[in-house]
Amino acid sequence: MLKEKLAKYNIILASGSPRRQQFFRDLNLEFEIRLKEVDEIFPDHFKEVQITDFLADLKSKAFDNELKDNDILITSDTIVWLNDKALGKPKDYDDAFNMLKSLSNRSHKVITSVSIKGKNFQKILHDTSLVNFRELTNEEIHYYIENYEPFDKAGAYGIQDWIGKIGINKIEGSYFNVMGLPVHKLYKELENL
Repeated sequence: MLKEKLAKYNIILASGSPRRQQFFRDLNLEFEIRLKEVDEIFPDHFKEVQITDFLADLKSKAFDNELKDNDILITSDTIVWLNDKALGKPKDYDDAFNMLKSLSNRSHKVITSVSIKGKNFQKILHDTSLVNFRELTNEEIHYYIENYEPFDKAGAYGIQDWIGKIGINKIEGSYFNVMGLPVHKLYKELENL
């Protein structure tokens, strides 16, 4: 199994996301968490997967001078793409409300990129899912923000939260990608190391 295959490697997950950390535990992987602050700024003309690939790579660069021969560093980034624009994490309550209002009664893309990096190699993979929300009332949006505080989530929502359960009526692609990690693609890539 994967755990045995990766036994000779030191897996480093550079993510503060509790969901990504849980995915790694669910895969039964031995890993450590290392975090570094990175300014997540990308060129203005970038679109969709260009943005997430760039940011996953940017996060990995912060570790360039400290990777050892047996280290495998995993970094990732997720955006919500709507109206030719990336929605990242909301700045505050009003921003979260406006994001959710803009997602209401329409479809958007959720794009996640993952960088798998060793001392002498790097592979970046990505996945896109299409998510459709039914029309959300202002009361539902206020209730969700007040009770779930989705300020650490791209697009101001977690598909696994209350709002996902009551508001999402269709999804094309990987559910786990919408949560922040295309686990099926990452698993396959780690198996091929």
